[in-house]
Amino acid sequence: MINSGNHQLVPVDEIELDRSNPRIRKFLEMYGDQPTAEQIFLALGAGTDDDGGASTTTTFEKLKQSILTNGGIIQPIILNRRSDSTLICVEGNTRVALYKSFLQDGVKGEWTKIPALVHDQIDEIAVHAIRLQVHLVGPRPWDPYSKAKYLYELRTQAHLPFATIVDFCGGRQSEVTEHINAYTDMEKYYRPLVSDDGSFDTTRFSGFVEVQKTGVKQAISAAGFDLSDFAKWIHDGKLFPLQKVRVLPRILRNQKARDIFLKLGARQAEAVLEKPDLSKTLQEADLGQLARALITKIAALPWADSQRLKGDPSGETSQALVEAAAELSQLVESLELNT
Repeated sequence: MINSGNHQLVPVDEIELDRSNPRIRKFLEMYGDQPTAEQIFLALGAGTDDDGGASTTTTFEKLKQSILTNGGIIQPIILNRRSDSTLICVEGNTRVALYKSFLQDGVKGEWTKIPALVHDQIDEIAVHAIRLQVHLVGPRPWDPYSKAKYLYELRTQAHLPFATIVDFCGGRQSEVTEHINAYTDMEKYYRPLVSDDGSFDTTRFSGFVEVQKTGVKQAISAAGFDLSDFAKWIHDGKLFPLQKVRVLPRILRNQKARDIFLKLGARQAEAVLEKPDLSKTLQEADLGQLARALITKIAALPWADSQRLKGDPSGETSQALVEAAAELSQLVESLELNT
């Protein structure tokens, strides 16, 4: 249980960065003990989903200008007062660094103290809980890649049980596993392609989430390819937009579509695939009717048919179900029907 903490104005020169944070530790190793505010910001991957694709540099400037315009921060940082009375920053390292840089540069304003919520001697589990609540489900979400990276670190470095991570950030264990696996695949197969030219694009992460869906990896393997090929397709723009990963099994099963895909990409390849022959009744049915019909059909699905589908995850019907589930999930989320 996390104590409620106390709101205080804290001198910024009494606040330490959280050096146990893997991103900050990495940047301290690269830049020494005094990284700039922007370097800290980049290290933390603090761009948000609301930036519409804006770069982290642009987002950093927005934060900086917002603080200058308002004469300070609106949302308090979060600190942990340790047993020796020292204060370590749990949440808000970039804002602390900005205050310190304003002081050093002589920027007009009151930058000696910063609004903070101070907790007393909270443990490491509570620290992770705070970060997860703020950046995974809270008001300042990380981009999907940074979320997955943090989940990966919690699981593989902090060794938190899946149940604990899910309790902190909500959702299902399968979603957490999917994002951790997507991060692992992206680092293993995509990063080596771009490590030399520095063009690692975290916005490609959703493509690696899609490849975790049932049957996609099996279809890639069955067609004689592997995840190194998949990463190159992502890098070369063959799978653009990234939702096209969902139709990759159908493309790879069709020789003509496969040849077009390897030359031109998924958008052109999908055009030669056979379109389903829908009856007039299906075409004229509304979403509610189609949803109820699918529910009825699934409820009456014979056990033998379900086992057949289970044994052929990259098959046409199985992939149609996966595609439908993805589209339906996205629609429900956009309509905020699951809150």
